[in-house]
Amino acid sequence: MAVYTKINKKNINSFIKNYNIGTIQKFKGIKEGIENTNYFLQTSKGKFILTIYEKRTNKKDLPFFMKLMDNLNKNNFKCPKPIKNLDGKHISILKKKPAAIVSFLNGSSKNNLSPDNCYQVGMQVAKFHSITKKISIKRDNSLSLNSWEELFKKVEIESRKIGKNLPIKIKNSLIEIKKNWPKNLPKGIIHADLFSDNIFFKNNDFSGFIDFYFSCNDFYAFEIAICLNALCFDGTSQNLSFNVTKAKKFLKGYSKVRKITVKEKKYFKVLCQGAALRFLLTRVFDYLNITKGAILTVKDPIEYLKRLEFHNSTKNYQDYCL
Repeated sequence: MAVYTKINKKNINSFIKNYNIGTIQKFKGIKEGIENTNYFLQTSKGKFILTIYEKRTNKKDLPFFMKLMDNLNKNNFKCPKPIKNLDGKHISILKKKPAAIVSFLNGSSKNNLSPDNCYQVGMQVAKFHSITKKISIKRDNSLSLNSWEELFKKVEIESRKIGKNLPIKIKNSLIEIKKNWPKNLPKGIIHADLFSDNIFFKNNDFSGFIDFYFSCNDFYAFEIAICLNALCFDGTSQNLSFNVTKAKKFLKGYSKVRKITVKEKKYFKVLCQGAALRFLLTRVFDYLNITKGAILTVKDPIEYLKRLEFHNSTKNYQDYCL
């Protein structure tokens, strides 16, 4: 979440007239995140989140995201529920940009998950995969293997500003990952962005996932790899270490709901490499292309270079405690 599009009280009052959510009492921009503009809304009928979709979000994908969250709610999975406007639609227009309002999810994110938190999250990720298996909607992953080379071309020269040897490290990793990437693994809808700030807890119990705007169809094991990268490393970018206990707990929780296949284990190293490279590339791009005047938290690309280097050093799935 972030704030790129500034709005005032007049804008918001006019906008929510087309919703049955009461009158506005207060609103505030949310600076966390990097993709879209988000505001917290307090109205006479409760709390909501307003999202204004920026350039990187394809308008054609919005129905997929709305249907996904709607279906998850119908299956009692904890996540925000899209609110329809008075025209019966989920998407409206605010400042010439598509926008939506979703319900407020109780709880808050944690900067550092405990091993028990990781166990809970593992279970919930597998439940998410089980539920979405039955949902007949589809969206290709726009940030999958096929996009990484093109993204690298956009940042190759400028990325030297971040690290002198960064371009060659990315290039060599990209060659290895493309060579070893799997072609056929169990797949379905994945969240694809399960960082700790997109996972909520209340009184140390899981209370839901947010921010589904990277969700897509891809390998379930790629989601697991993303989660291990995002949740199971401790320390700063200069002193980063893989937390074996957290990884074991996450995988134990996941496996309680859905068993990880032998074939998925075979490709685990390259999937973890790919997950690290994907976020390294987008963080490098965002670091080099900060929008002037935007209110957001820029994330450190080197954190994901260190993760990638760890994965490059592993031998097989046993190094990930499977």
